[in-house]
Amino acid sequence: METIADLLATAAGWIWGEPYFALLLLGTGVYLTIRLSAIQFTGFSHGVGIMTGKYDDPKHKGQLTHFQALCAALSATIGIGNISGVAIALYFGGPGAIFWMWVSALFGMAIKYTSCTLAIKYRKIDPDGNVRGGPMYFIELGMKKGYRWLAYMFAICTAFSAFGAGNMAQSNTIAHSIIDVLGVSADNEMTARVIIGLAIVFLVGIVIIGGIKRIGAVASWLVPFMSVIYVGAALVVLAINYNEVIPGLQSIVHHAFNPTAATGGFAGAAVWLTIQHGLRRGLFSNESGLGSAPMAHSTARVEEPVREGLVAMLGPFIDTIVICTMTALVIMTTGNWGLDPDVKGVALTMASFNDALPAFGRWMVVVAVILFGYSTTISWSYYGEKGIEYVAGAGAKAYYRWVYLAFLFVGATMKIQAVWDFSDMANGLMAFPNLVALIALAGVMVSMTNKYMGERKQGLHKPFK
Repeated sequence: METIADLLATAAGWIWGEPYFALLLLGTGVYLTIRLSAIQFTGFSHGVGIMTGKYDDPKHKGQLTHFQALCAALSATIGIGNISGVAIALYFGGPGAIFWMWVSALFGMAIKYTSCTLAIKYRKIDPDGNVRGGPMYFIELGMKKGYRWLAYMFAICTAFSAFGAGNMAQSNTIAHSIIDVLGVSADNEMTARVIIGLAIVFLVGIVIIGGIKRIGAVASWLVPFMSVIYVGAALVVLAINYNEVIPGLQSIVHHAFNPTAATGGFAGAAVWLTIQHGLRRGLFSNESGLGSAPMAHSTARVEEPVREGLVAMLGPFIDTIVICTMTALVIMTTGNWGLDPDVKGVALTMASFNDALPAFGRWMVVVAVILFGYSTTISWSYYGEKGIEYVAGAGAKAYYRWVYLAFLFVGATMKIQAVWDFSDMANGLMAFPNLVALIALAGVMVSMTNKYMGERKQGLHKPFK
């Protein structure tokens, strides 16, 4: 097991330790932002209007409303990364890592807009109403036939990545947080992990068997509910420590270019290490560039691709700019960052909330971890199924679900670092073919965007409601 853990750490370090992948990720976001005239800013308000349902038409082809599709995608992105991932970024990358998470989100909005618009344009709808969409299809149909190997690469990586980012990382953190808050002894820890793992498998299984419609229905009420609870608690903590909020924000910006090591974290920190941890955790949290969200957004009932892209780009803003920032400020304003070298991850977030909200804080974080992790696992099961469906056909989906559930159980019993390393490695491999395709199809996006925005100025795109 130690050898496997070492191999995973090496692979994750190879992908993220060098600047090439980070440059590809940021470079793609910058490139698309320029080509699309900063669509994440100019189209933001219109995207909010579309999300509210004003443009929903039940006659359009698809399976989910705009709001349900966004919630299905958000249920995958708003997860452990917002609670544990932010704390890990702070521990290893310092406050400056949060700044680079913001950067990944702002440019990631242009990436997500592009990928989800293309997912609608190039999706396939079967006679029975089943929607097949995502990067593998816009690679296959939008690029030349000689690049279909890239579509298979993405699909295969997605099927494997689902076991990490959306599966084992979630069940592992859920188990760890429950054991920690209940004070389970070391002698009984494995028994507790087994029980928790079985419970997670059961609760996830009863949802994913129903497919994307059930996932969308559950996500449409679970995501708003859990987000309001978590953000509300974070706002209470920030209100209690209001004098530290502005200094906290200033520290994030200052340390982005002048890194300071956390106690027990990295010594002699360089700017690159701060950027690395910020981008690494940012991608894990908001999934911009990963190519996962297009599979959820491709199911939306819409005939105008640009509309769904505008809704989709709200995801990174909600996930990272709002929720991740809340977590970071809670940790920093309570004075817990760098306080104890042995406290990191979800334990650091839990300690910070509990300092400001004694007794209640720890349990609130545990409930948030359970809800966030649960929502992520149900959505990622769909992403993994879409990947295996592309490679092996629709008949393979049923078998994949059982394997997916088995990995949930495994994740609850593994060492946490190996789980995170596997997730980082798989995320990087999955993102590469998606980013290449987005750059190649940027010209198509420019034409579609200019056409839609031009028609909108002429009053041709009005709300249905």
